Order: sequence, then C-alpha cells, then structure tokens
Amino acid sequence: MNVPEIRVLRGLPDEEEVAAVLVALAAVAATAESPAAQEDPGRAGWAVRPAPPCGSWRA
Repeated sequence: MNVPEIRVLRGLPDEEEVAAVLVALAAVAATAESPAAQEDPGRAGWAVRPAPPCGSWRA
C-alpha cells in the first residue's frame, strides 16, 4: 500500500512547489539527530551513598 506521508490540504501546488517543500524537509531531516545518535544520559547526576555502619551514630 502506497500511503502519502505529506498531504496538501488546500490549493493546487505545481511540481516545483512540491519539490521545494520536499527539499526543505530533507534538509531539516538531514540536520536533525536521530534518537540513536544522541548521547546516552546514563545514570542520574546523583548517587546513592551506602548506609553508615551500625553504631556509627554513637560517636
């Protein structure tokens, strides 16, 4: 099934206008980073510290 990804809602664009829009969209898509190319944030910026040893509060 060939479903168009872009639909013209009003007007009757000629081939040159459609080509100009497609070139603009291709340029934007080429500069955008794909989700896979983005850096993995890894863990959060904070770390869970281990619990103090038993009886350490009795200093």
